[in-house]
Amino acid sequence: MATTYNNLYLDARRRLRQAGIEGAQLEARELVCCAAGKSREQFYRDMTLYASAQVEEKLSGLVERRLAGEPVAYIIGEWEFYGLSLEVSPDVLIPRMDTEVLAERAILLARAAGEGARVLDLCAGSGCVGLAVAANVPECRVVLADVSEPALKLCKGNIRRCDLNARVTCVHADAMEEPPAALWDFDVIVCNPPYIPSGDIAALDASVRDYEPRSALDGGADGLDFYRAIAQRWGKALRLGGSLVFEVGIGQSQDVERILTMNGFEQVQSTQDTQGIWRVVEGISNR
Repeated sequence: MATTYNNLYLDARRRLRQAGIEGAQLEARELVCCAAGKSREQFYRDMTLYASAQVEEKLSGLVERRLAGEPVAYIIGEWEFYGLSLEVSPDVLIPRMDTEVLAERAILLARAAGEGARVLDLCAGSGCVGLAVAANVPECRVVLADVSEPALKLCKGNIRRCDLNARVTCVHADAMEEPPAALWDFDVIVCNPPYIPSGDIAALDASVRDYEPRSALDGGADGLDFYRAIAQRWGKALRLGGSLVFEVGIGQSQDVERILTMNGFEQVQSTQDTQGIWRVVEGISNR
């Protein structure tokens, strides 16, 4: 018997809720849109129409994958961040709402730097933070840097997807090493590095532990390896008075503030996310 798109959505939502998935409403809608090849607007427009058996079958398969633990962003191959629709894959972390605080700080600092501001998104992953900056600060230029070639390939696709080719470029760079000679004179370096302590990874939610790239999660024994290396080595890639801006994990802000201060950064400060968690730590270069 034929089923409407609305009933397909309601059934998918019910199954996800029963499995304890918090974002069941949003995820059910995204899975129906993916199965039907529809935009959200088309889905809402066509809710009372009947779906084909092929759509119903495809949706069933997508829901089964989600129930098995695979994140919905990887299933549909895209996710939204700061108003941008970005391609994602298991080669990169899924952009999260928490990280929008990092993007917001970088946007404000890039605007303050004025026309021609240069921004580096280090450990760029999907490029979400750097692309959010470029999209919201039309007078700036952005470089996306990552050590992962698959991540850089995804970044290049997302630059095209966001129509930002004129102002955003990609570079291969290892955040744990000295910056390449080509990377210098930035007003802002923004970074969401791996920061989960190695011993904590086994206890992460299965959708993160089993699907997201470990190299983008593992921050070493105490989770702070990348902060130490970047604070020590990448200050030279900043202009005098430029800002280094990090996302940090829960409970890490004071340690990262200390690391920045020990490496000569000034006016070190932290910013809370919408949950009241100290999520972003930044400092100004004096060299």
